[in-house]
Amino acid sequence: MKTPFPHPTATRDSALAQLHRFLPLAGKDYAIRRNLHRPGHPHVSQLSPYLRSRILTEAEVIHAVRAAHGAEADTFVSEVLWRTYWKGWLEMRPQVWRETRAAVHAALARLDRDRDLARTHEAACAGQTGIDGFDDWARDLVATGYMHNHQRMCFASIWIFTLHLPWQLGADFFLRHLLDGDPASNTLSWRWVAGLHTPGKTYLAKAEAITTLSDGRYWPKGLATQDFPISGPANPPAGPCPQGGAWDHGLPTALLLHEEDLSPDWLLNAGLRPLSTAFLLDPEARSPRPVSPLIKDFLRQGVEDCIQRHSADLASLHGPVHGPGAVDAVVAWARQTAALQVVTPFAPVGPVADLLTDLDQRLAAENIRLVRAMRPYDAALWPHATHGFFRFHQAARALV
Repeated sequence: MKTPFPHPTATRDSALAQLHRFLPLAGKDYAIRRNLHRPGHPHVSQLSPYLRSRILTEAEVIHAVRAAHGAEADTFVSEVLWRTYWKGWLEMRPQVWRETRAAVHAALARLDRDRDLARTHEAACAGQTGIDGFDDWARDLVATGYMHNHQRMCFASIWIFTLHLPWQLGADFFLRHLLDGDPASNTLSWRWVAGLHTPGKTYLAKAEAITTLSDGRYWPKGLATQDFPISGPANPPAGPCPQGGAWDHGLPTALLLHEEDLSPDWLLNAGLRPLSTAFLLDPEARSPRPVSPLIKDFLRQGVEDCIQRHSADLASLHGPVHGPGAVDAVVAWARQTAALQVVTPFAPVGPVADLLTDLDQRLAAENIRLVRAMRPYDAALWPHATHGFFRFHQAARALV
């Protein structure tokens, strides 16, 4: 097995360099070749880890590819908008995240009782199932923190329908290893493959397609040829889309950054002048199981780069704070700053949002207000994720 590509460096300069390298391929080449499983994955952008922490933003990437290719970039733009759609969809249905988290814990408990299931799960995570392609993808994911999007779909299908493993454990495996592991995109994509997101529509991986898209490198045998119903709650109706808070420019203010947004330019440009800045990092909150050290290293680099880029604007830097006592540490820091409000970028549904909900209550007890400021891009697009992607896409294209 060869490493598909070097681990990305979590800096703004590295992100822009990768965008520059990909731009010539973001038009027709991407539309035609994006699903090919070739070494190094030259036909996809590999920008997702930077988008995940907003070292790059969706809006600037869309603008760049449209400027380079015009309408020929529509396929790539649609893929970027899928990430936005998933986030907006889950914002209006947060119970799906809570149900999935509970199901992960239940499935892990089941592994303790069912040794056959546990052995299959261990083999799948270690890339030792004997299934051609699948095993390499699993090992590459652990080694690099990356998996090609089409491989993810095939992997999830094999996990569910061939290996008969709980889809929630597959989603958990991805979330604790993918550098771009996004709670919304990851959870809802697994639900889609399983036939839960679009009722009655599953994704069944086919050996012939894997062979063709891998240029003959893989020919998996024994893949399921028939899907089967996966039980789970039906999609809930869309609730109200959350709105971001507005800070009081007249109050002493502290800034709290986190892994969902490591580029505070938009807050600083809006006039935020923090007394102190801290970073909340708790990657272990992604999973009950150990999270990849690659994720921790990437986030550490992202924080260091953010500090370097904004050292003149981020006064009295403190942090990062992380681990099980992260919320306690943030409360202590906020109290010491004498701030009356803490501004933080709005975190979409997921582990960081869960931490901020706890923090909000704790700060309120100290008479400190937590203001979750929402980026204009999210505020404009998320409310349109009420139904399917097609309806969302029609609205989003006119807004970005």
